[in-house]
Amino acid sequence: MHRGSEHTEEMDLDQLDLNPRIIAAIKKGKLRSVKEVLCYSGPDLQRLTSLPPHDVQHLLRVASLHLQGSQVLTALHLFQKRESFPQQHQRLSLGCPILDRLLGGGLPLEGITELAGRSSAGKTQLALQLCLAVQFPQQYGGLEAGAVYICTEDVFPSKRLWQLIGQQQRMRTDVPEEVIQKIKFSNQIFIEHAADVDALLECVSKKVPVLLSRGMARLVVVDSVAAPFRCEFDIEASALRARHLQSLGATLQRLSGTFQSPVLCINQVTETVEEQGSILRPVGAWDERLSPALGITWANQLLMRVMADRVHDSHTTLSLASGPARTLRVLFAPHLPPSSCCYTVNEEGIRGVPGTASCKHGGTNGSA
Repeated sequence: MHRGSEHTEEMDLDQLDLNPRIIAAIKKGKLRSVKEVLCYSGPDLQRLTSLPPHDVQHLLRVASLHLQGSQVLTALHLFQKRESFPQQHQRLSLGCPILDRLLGGGLPLEGITELAGRSSAGKTQLALQLCLAVQFPQQYGGLEAGAVYICTEDVFPSKRLWQLIGQQQRMRTDVPEEVIQKIKFSNQIFIEHAADVDALLECVSKKVPVLLSRGMARLVVVDSVAAPFRCEFDIEASALRARHLQSLGATLQRLSGTFQSPVLCINQVTETVEEQGSILRPVGAWDERLSPALGITWANQLLMRVMADRVHDSHTTLSLASGPARTLRVLFAPHLPPSSCCYTVNEEGIRGVPGTASCKHGGTNGSA
């Protein structure tokens, strides 16, 4: 087997359109494949092969073209062939077709999604809804696994979770009743409490990987990411705060990429006030008065930022029977335009409002 592999690699070298003298020098330098040749710099290749500089540069050009091939693939071509790469385009459903359409099918399996917004906008309820949605079979938008829910400021809302579990047949009318009844929803949500930054970092670096590696969970929720950082660090400790934020973001990204598990981080917002009749406009906030907490250091860790807001009827032209209008808006994402839709929060969960979707095609997707 080993000899056959070596023979294939040497044939790979023989396919290069090079002077036999150069091919002989490559093999004498004990380089066995085109890929191995490209792993070395020009000076290193000169040392290994004893070839002059102009021959080495010619060798690198020919080797690069050999591996590149003749076909040029555009981003549009790759997108059109997305059915050939189902896992890269798989999403975790939010349990509502309107909200799924807003997010291009749901949460991406790889990367951190931030859900920011005011208090009482429904952020935690949407996170709970995702903890149930992840447990459904893949044909219904789930990942057939549980969720890790990390609480950093409030106790876990178990009463609301049980209410949502009891309403799944009304909420998920797309799923057969017998499928819903077989899922033991409460048994697959693993709750952790982290009161400070050290506890949060330890949780995501030691406890969460165990659950993900065993396939017991495929969703990680942090509710909220801002609370421990706002409590522990003042302005003078901003550098240390930034290092901890980068460490948290890097760990969550690594977990998400390794185990193909979405990460949802709930974030708080800060609100600016009017100064001399004008309103300050933080970059990246869809409402000029609101800006997600933790600043640019945290924003750079995110794949997607979504804002949830609750606006009273006196501030909007949309009047919903449930009271205040709620809007979910994509602020930035590499695969989505800035867009929004309204949603309601009721007993069975969060639903998008039909006919309220809007898309801002002229916007940019840069992070805040």
